[in-house]
Amino acid sequence: MSVDHDGHDVVDEGHGGAFPSYDAPDAGLLDPVRVGSAAEAATGETAVLQALLDAEAGLTRAQAALGLAPAAAARAVTEAARAERFDVRELALRGRGGGNPVVPLVAALTAAVPDAHAPYVHRGATSQDILDTALMLVAHRTTGLVVADLEAVAGALARMAGEHRDTPVAGRTLTQHAVPTTFGLKAAGWRSLALDARDRLLAVRGTLPAQLGGAAGTLAAFHAYAQAAHAAPPADALRLLGAYAREVALAEPELPWHGLRTPVADLAGALAFTAGALGKLAADVLVLSRTEVGEVGEGAGGGSSAMPHKANPVRATLVAAAAHRAPGLAAVLYGCVAAADERPAGAWHAEWETLRDLLRLVGGAARDAAELVAGLHVHPARMRDNLDLTNGLVVSERLTVVLAARLGRSRARRLLAEAAHTVRAGGGSLADALSAEPALADLDLVALTDPTGYTGAAAALTDRALMRR
Repeated sequence: MSVDHDGHDVVDEGHGGAFPSYDAPDAGLLDPVRVGSAAEAATGETAVLQALLDAEAGLTRAQAALGLAPAAAARAVTEAARAERFDVRELALRGRGGGNPVVPLVAALTAAVPDAHAPYVHRGATSQDILDTALMLVAHRTTGLVVADLEAVAGALARMAGEHRDTPVAGRTLTQHAVPTTFGLKAAGWRSLALDARDRLLAVRGTLPAQLGGAAGTLAAFHAYAQAAHAAPPADALRLLGAYAREVALAEPELPWHGLRTPVADLAGALAFTAGALGKLAADVLVLSRTEVGEVGEGAGGGSSAMPHKANPVRATLVAAAAHRAPGLAAVLYGCVAAADERPAGAWHAEWETLRDLLRLVGGAARDAAELVAGLHVHPARMRDNLDLTNGLVVSERLTVVLAARLGRSRARRLLAEAAHTVRAGGGSLADALSAEPALADLDLVALTDPTGYTGAAAALTDRALMRR
């Protein structure tokens, strides 16, 4: 151990390098997806600490609302429950002893209120009540930000789809040109996924519950305190569930859910779907913005440290990265559903940082997706050029239908296969290759092989998709 020029302890690695024994809080150096986003702030250490304090203060207020604690105690605890009054790092270090940060937080919060009100801090609760409620508060606050970004994505894509309702572009299947479609329909599809994600998040967000059960989910301590106060029946403990949920502005749970992790699993699924939905948009943009494709481009591409000419699709790259990472985080949370006993060891603990990572990851991806679509440049002329790359083969499906009616199915397929071979070998266009067939002499083969005339119901489907709000 040595000391650097600023007086910080450092640990020597043995190869001439050193690192601080305690560095600054995670600044996001290796996570450009979430860094600087509103979701990062909403899930940061201070935000989580404030949510824990909100959960504690809400519990005291709920008991006061039912006459189970003095109103003055509720005011005192609420006044003391401000994150800036506590040292996050100290709480984190002290939390190792009990395996969670609530244990030292309760001690610190109790010490921060007048002695007369100290008995009403955390009264009847267990650590999981507070931490689960706090994480639901963080999730509720963060998903609201994500939903707003998804609305922005959907709005920009609606305008893009309407503008390019009739802009022809090659449809691609298994990496190859298939049949023509329109860029409007492609954008409408991206929008549909963004709205699907929004709707799923809103549904989950509206059901995120408070947690209150006491030591083993029976509310026994709350019942005992109520009895000691005025010989209250057990129903008073049940009333506390609703009062607490109202105080923290979360849904009232049917049961304490210490070992019943449906809320976390549902949230994980909605978040992972959101990352995937935005990932589809990013994957398409990455393909369409390739140099040799050039059908779209990011409005403000990123530079390269080695190649000055490059304008990399950075926003799409970051959204794609989030889509690759999110399923693994969701899998951890799904795995925690198999939780033993009334309160699990390990499974519950594995959720905390995983859920926060997933929230901030999806929040950052939604921010990046909104920026991506707001500045996306669309290049219809390049789309038209690319449609012509196959010299008419992109509409071979259409010719199959037309020729089968005239020549019979078998002969039509054979003729088209021969014509396609000729075109691929450099023998001109599909119209040229078919023109030698006497039975087709009266057909306008140039018109029939024009890809802009074979987009099917793409425009109508776009209109239909844009009716959704």
